[in-house]
Amino acid sequence: MIWPNGYLEPNDYEYSHSLENDGAWPKEQSERWITEEQGAAIKDFVEAGGALYALHNSSHISLSSKDYREVMGGAYITHPALRPFRVSVVNKEHPITRDVQDFIVNDEQHFVTYDKDPKYILLQSENTDGLTGSDDGKDLGTKAIAGWAYDFGKGRVAFTAVGHTLHAMWEPEYFKLQKNAVRWLLKMS
Repeated sequence: MIWPNGYLEPNDYEYSHSLENDGAWPKEQSERWITEEQGAAIKDFVEAGGALYALHNSSHISLSSKDYREVMGGAYITHPALRPFRVSVVNKEHPITRDVQDFIVNDEQHFVTYDKDPKYILLQSENTDGLTGSDDGKDLGTKAIAGWAYDFGKGRVAFTAVGHTLHAMWEPEYFKLQKNAVRWLLKMS
């Protein structure tokens, strides 16, 4: 995303914006940067045998490009502020999740729409404190799809929703999963 007026950290919003005078900060306005031509290029690349590893906020790109969304397999809905949640492996047979145990991170729990066959889902997140996600007043519950992987044409696609903080990226089980994903995407496993 491109932030022409600057970027205000989303986890800061709920806590600090009411402390300033109205209008003291620029309103966050993002511009969608991907073009349909770029989305088509990604689709062509993966179909021809390339790979796409979409991490975390990459699901937001799907809101701007039909072809990117077709490849990536879903789209961003929303996320609450940073909070702890459990990531559970729901498909332990896939090479990406092999030997990966469930883990807990303090991260943005992304809620996404998933467009493909449920058999490709690898991960699910759940806020174990009972905190839910919401979108325009609609309660999204405590659970969200947090990862998937599948073949696309001659190529491969993987998505994992975790990834806003260094803490989350370096959580040992998630780090293992990321390495497994790269090997699988490159057809090394």
